Amino acid sequence: MRRRILLAGATGAIGRRLTPLLRDADLVVFGTTRSPAKAQELRALGIEPLVVDVFDAQALTDAVARARPDVVIHQLTELPAALPPDQMAAAAPRNARIRDEDTGNLVRAALAAGAKRFVAQSIAWAYAPGPLPHVEDDPLDVGATGGRAVSVGGVVALENYVLRTPGLDGVVLRYGQLYGPETGFDGPNGSMPLHVDAAAHAAFLALGKGSPGAFNIAERNGKASIAKAVSELGWRAEFRLEDVLGRVAQRASPPRSLRTGCEPLSSSGSRSPAVGHIEAASARRALGWSG
Repeated sequence: MRRRILLAGATGAIGRRLTPLLRDADLVVFGTTRSPAKAQELRALGIEPLVVDVFDAQALTDAVARARPDVVIHQLTELPAALPPDQMAAAAPRNARIRDEDTGNLVRAALAAGAKRFVAQSIAWAYAPGPLPHVEDDPLDVGATGGRAVSVGGVVALENYVLRTPGLDGVVLRYGQLYGPETGFDGPNGSMPLHVDAAAHAAFLALGKGSPGAFNIAERNGKASIAKAVSELGWRAEFRLEDVLGRVAQRASPPRSLRTGCEPLSSSGSRSPAVGHIEAASARRALGWSG
């Protein structure tokens, strides 16, 4: 039986890079959007859209129940497109609300629908001051003040929901600072850089790998250790979507997707003749997932 996945935040920067991985592993994928106009966009990506306001707890519960997911992936944020620095401070309270209120709604909806695993994005720069590099057991900076207190408070709320809810195998991916398509940065950004493709791949791997808990996800740096992600998830910071799609394409034959009936999207968002029609087990092996 094909596994059913709900991707909350399917049209975000990470969600867009994650959808080809999910689709071409022969998973049944549902994606949330608040915009009816984006529903067709999700269908074109091979995702079944769920148009819902995640702040509406009952509507979200009903939508998730229709999807009946085995795993929920939470990539919801409330950040401006391309992450312009001059807008980030104003966006922080809205994003913190997403991490708190929306995560609670989504966790409860997932449990009600029978989901057993929940994978959520967090951040790797919310640790309290202490010896470096930080490992996942280090405390978060709950004593932060000012604007940092807002962001860390949202992170703490999110991680408590995901990691401490009985009956749910929760995985938190503590991402570094994103760069790559739709992030606003073409090259490495910050002290813990992370390409958006590698961020998406971590979420994909976490569907079936890794014990419940937190994982630092960033390029090698002196601030946060990634040893756990490398060991348990088999994750590598060098992953790029176009590389794996190229390997997958070598096994492809028809020019159109057997599952969607249309030409699938390439890593850049353009139509590719190579992806979406390969044998599913081969796709999962090529993508580094055995679940």
